[in-house]
Amino acid sequence: MAEQDKTSRRGFLAAAAAGSVLAASGAHAQGAGARAADKAITELPDWSKYLGDGVADRPYGKPSKFEAHVVRRDVEWLTASRQSSVNFTPLHELDGIITPSGLCFERHHGGIAEIDPRQYRLMINGLVDKELVFTIEDLKRFPRINRVHFLECAANSGMEWRGSQLNGCQFTHGMVHNVMYTGVPLKHLLNEAGVRTNARWVMAEGADSSGMNRSIPLAKALDDCIVAFRMNGEMLRPEQGYPVRLVVPGWEGNMWVKWLRRLEVTDMAHLAREETSKYTDLMADGRSRRFTFVMDCKSVVTNPSPQAPLLAKGQNVLSGLAWSGRGTIRRVDVTLDGGRNWREARIDGPVLNQSLTRFYVDFDWQGQEMMIQSRAHDSTGYVQPTKDELRKVRGVNNIYHNNGIQTWLVRSNGETENVEIA
Repeated sequence: MAEQDKTSRRGFLAAAAAGSVLAASGAHAQGAGARAADKAITELPDWSKYLGDGVADRPYGKPSKFEAHVVRRDVEWLTASRQSSVNFTPLHELDGIITPSGLCFERHHGGIAEIDPRQYRLMINGLVDKELVFTIEDLKRFPRINRVHFLECAANSGMEWRGSQLNGCQFTHGMVHNVMYTGVPLKHLLNEAGVRTNARWVMAEGADSSGMNRSIPLAKALDDCIVAFRMNGEMLRPEQGYPVRLVVPGWEGNMWVKWLRRLEVTDMAHLAREETSKYTDLMADGRSRRFTFVMDCKSVVTNPSPQAPLLAKGQNVLSGLAWSGRGTIRRVDVTLDGGRNWREARIDGPVLNQSLTRFYVDFDWQGQEMMIQSRAHDSTGYVQPTKDELRKVRGVNNIYHNNGIQTWLVRSNGETENVEIA
């Protein structure tokens, strides 16, 4: 009798363990009978039968071959040439807040400059007591800091000013990334040079073939700008400005000059091409807003989205990102019915100044159509506006600084589209 009790107990425990595995596999798990016939469970897979690569076979790690689809993508017709173009971060394939270095979007004006760090030099000149030239090794001798910040192109979401045109979160919002920068506070270098009392601006110039340059108010330069040489722990990637770039937290990405070679201290803005004929905001009446540096509070639902449709009914997780160039994200609201009802999303992970912030909503989906939106609030009290609210003020001739609320239509089969609510 005792042995029979033990056998029954073993059977009960085995059944309970099997049930736990099924429950843990999710609300859409297959039944026990279906799983019993699943060869992925009943047969030993190939990767368990043979030795894999050794530690010397992959001296620099890379993603699994099964993740080869997770890449930056471009839209060829957006620009006249590939050397002066942009590609987009696959936001719908990522989670957390840190963007992997190899997936950070690129924006170039003259292609990627390949610079030998042994020949790299950074000059500071203009309204300073002494003109200075630094090597990369000189820069590394200054006190350094580590900061996590988002970098967003001013033209991110720019194609949405006149209505939905690009069907994918990667393409509508993918000109943004978020990494940890390591470098020297710019104020240390300027203090070393000795800024004169009549100085008001700093002109940052890059070493690429376009001679990319932008004017930065001296107050900003002395506040939180960084001369960075590392991102996510390693040296900058070539497409991100190797060996040195400027970091201008919270301000439009065009000002984060890559391949930084010169900082000229001046008493007025340089009025370069990229701050006059470009990167100004054309209003409905024909006037332009100039020096609109700050990237306003913004958010987007990354999943579900057109490139990440819903695949199963029942329990699902909505995920998204929010950010603000003016501070931190305090709250994100999400609606599943086009704005009739809003709920507060769950923010998880670090909430940092001028950084991407991750939010989630757990929800049940039974095949009903949904109109999904997110609305971010930042630490200044600013609330992300609708696209129509922006258009009423700025018209539709603009390209830059579109931080309007994005709408995704989820259809009954889970497919998702970029739409607008009239």
